[in-house]
Amino acid sequence: MAKKRPQTKAGRPQPTGGARAAGADGQIPVVGAREPCPCGSGRRYKACHGRAAAHAATELVPRPFEGLPGEGDWVALRELVPAATVTLTLKDGLPEGVPSVTLATVLPMAWPALRRDDGSVLLGLQNDTASGDLSRDLADTLLRALEAEPGTPVQGRRAPSGGPRLQDVLDLDAPFEPVVQSGFEFWVPDAENATPEVTASLERANAAAIPTAKLTGVDAAYWCETPEKNHLRWVMPHPEEQLLDALARLHAAGRSNLGEGTRLVGSFRAHGLTVPVWDLPSGVTADDVEKPATEFAERLAAALATTEPLTPEERRARGGLTNRQVTLS
Repeated sequence: MAKKRPQTKAGRPQPTGGARAAGADGQIPVVGAREPCPCGSGRRYKACHGRAAAHAATELVPRPFEGLPGEGDWVALRELVPAATVTLTLKDGLPEGVPSVTLATVLPMAWPALRRDDGSVLLGLQNDTASGDLSRDLADTLLRALEAEPGTPVQGRRAPSGGPRLQDVLDLDAPFEPVVQSGFEFWVPDAENATPEVTASLERANAAAIPTAKLTGVDAAYWCETPEKNHLRWVMPHPEEQLLDALARLHAAGRSNLGEGTRLVGSFRAHGLTVPVWDLPSGVTADDVEKPATEFAERLAAALATTEPLTPEERRARGGLTNRQVTLS
């Protein structure tokens, strides 16, 4: 389903030492680990401000997309969806010469970002990042892409400690509307006239992509087709313990399925949210589960509002769900 990523955490570092060489914003420039620290302390960078920078780089932000419109869809596009795009709206508007900014699940050569020949920007979401704050890394990549020369990719790097996050860069009032793509033709403006090398790359990527569709009746629910069975993976915003209790209540009552032959098989955690997963018969399409998913959402809302202790049967159901839970990030 997704590549597991290491989890690290450390206390939030506090600046130490002088600031004689700091910039106007008080930030200490990054230099080589063995070079003198720019703060003027006389110590090597790695033993002075470099230590705080290293801690900041590994500090885990467990819910990096919190506060963004469509948080569940951000998680789904990061972990579940092979090919999708979203038009992003910047808080301060588009810079001159940048006609559009588009979030994409994956870019060619796994580039973090790409400034196209026409000046438009593509930002890749499914990349390994250098720090524990995915939002800050993506914002840093995006800002550098806006200033890159047209026709060039943007390489990854460790974002400066304390730099802006997506929540600071994007317009939080703008809608977040993913478009699930059938393939990766969005990589190139004119796929039909692409070079043989690009065509071959597209064919390989398209062959590896699992057919996926976004449900329209509920938020952040994605159907996918696999050779043996289909699945529905639904990113939910509710607190994990409360959600697992509610799912257990429904499961024990035989009301956790999405129709005949379907089954709630477990869940996983991703970027601070819980993602229940259902197995579906191979003939069940995304359209087939639209109505059952809407009905399930109503049952779940009622179960979430229940505050009585779990019964023994519900506790057993919860234990089964918990035992099948996997953490992706």
